[in-house]
Amino acid sequence: MEIRPTTDKDLDVFVDTLHAAFGLFPETPVDGGGLWWSALEMDRCLIAVAADGRPAGTAATHSFELTLPGETLVPAPGVTAVGVLPSHRRQGVLSAMMRHQLTELRGRGEMLSVLLASEALIYGRFGYGPATYTAQLKVPRHKAALAAPRASGVAEGAATGSVEVLRRAECGEMLEEVYDRYRRAQPGALSRPHRWWALRAGQPPISPAQRYIAVHRGADGVPDGYASYSIDSGTLTVDETIATEDAVFTALARFLLEHDLVSQVVFKHVPSDHPLRWQFADYRAGEVRGDMDWLWVRLLDVPRALTARGWFADGELVLDIDDPFLGQHDRYLLTVRDGKADCVPTDRDPDLSLDVRDLGSVYLGGTAPSTLARAGHIRVHHPGAATLADALFRTERSPHCLHWF
Repeated sequence: MEIRPTTDKDLDVFVDTLHAAFGLFPETPVDGGGLWWSALEMDRCLIAVAADGRPAGTAATHSFELTLPGETLVPAPGVTAVGVLPSHRRQGVLSAMMRHQLTELRGRGEMLSVLLASEALIYGRFGYGPATYTAQLKVPRHKAALAAPRASGVAEGAATGSVEVLRRAECGEMLEEVYDRYRRAQPGALSRPHRWWALRAGQPPISPAQRYIAVHRGADGVPDGYASYSIDSGTLTVDETIATEDAVFTALARFLLEHDLVSQVVFKHVPSDHPLRWQFADYRAGEVRGDMDWLWVRLLDVPRALTARGWFADGELVLDIDDPFLGQHDRYLLTVRDGKADCVPTDRDPDLSLDVRDLGSVYLGGTAPSTLARAGHIRVHHPGAATLADALFRTERSPHCLHWF
């Protein structure tokens, strides 16, 4: 079997092979784009070719930026379009493609990669760990009243400005600009390259699917948030709510929850710790559904990755890290002072021993090291090490990712 990079000439074969791997057929092209695979970068795709010269599998990466704790932006290849034909499964094709891809990414100098896992059992063995989480919040319209803030000095409806409703086709450039401001300040968020918006490749509101957009404008008239939504059979479904401030999110949520002629409002992609549930007069008004993992992270250069993010506590830990898929075992001294980290090889006794997939899970601050220790995945070598690790990896704002790829 050969694994080779693709060119633009391979697009049709690549797409046909990928769809066959999932038992699907390529979508019929629609006006204005909308094909999720139209955003593929063919110089970042791989195809596995069997001994008979026929394609057997595919894999690719998108060029994204990931926002780390501390609002640092780093390149983050987004692994996608991974599939193996049913006739070639359980023959090592997937493992060979993943090893080839990770080796290639490391050779390019990438410090990490990310993906959305179609199946949770697949990617852990390749060193990826779930790092952000998301859920849906279903709110019956008759329970949707928001309570007045109880904190002194906090005014109800603190966001100043206005909300207007536009059609998706009327506000493409505005959506791109607002999302970009949002993702630069939100840990765990991925960039949406301009070509995604231009090709309308992805899920709403990027795709050409018809949507209404509730746009929030500040007192200065500048858009600072939006919500993409549709209504079907009495259910108002919000694809995503993008806001640069909590007060703007609240204003958009209030607008949607007060929509007439709907029986319920469903917010997709709400962080598990989002304050919206606490803002209802009836705490039980919001029913959490579909609580699941979203962005998975895989570190490729541990010292660079750990020193790239911001930190919010001081201390030092010796991390003993096993990377069985790439055949590495390393030990590092992580020292954090004044928001910056230093990470160097060491032969000191470890404080924590962990798999690289577990380091990926705690990296953005969305998973506490002590949780993985209690689950039996991280070995704690002395009392207090897990507590210190929790304090070090903790972030001021929980990581969250909305982008689908």
